[in-house]
Amino acid sequence: MLKIQLVVTLAIIVVFGFLGGVHAGVSALAGGGSVIIGSLAALWVVREKQQDVGSVLVKLLKAEAVKIVMIFLTLLLVFKVYAGLVPLALISGLGAAALLSGAALFSIKEIN
Repeated sequence: MLKIQLVVTLAIIVVFGFLGGVHAGVSALAGGGSVIIGSLAALWVVREKQQDVGSVLVKLLKAEAVKIVMIFLTLLLVFKVYAGLVPLALISGLGAAALLSGAALFSIKEIN
């Protein structure tokens, strides 16, 4: 699912970069990139090998909390550092990557 997030984020970057210029492309990158960074951090939390059901649930909740905190911190950094932010591009990149992140849960559910 991370590959699909990357592809869609890149597509949004190209579209906004073409239509709105460099600042719009960078803003889309910041939005989508924050979710991708959060997903990678969550993946790192889940990588530990534990087999019982209780630990899996706790690990899933920890991973989701880490993901949300990383998205928040990344966006906070973007708001503080980048002056040329284009809100629509940022929200589009963020929304697309976040929707695909949620879609990963449904695809896992359908497999099992």
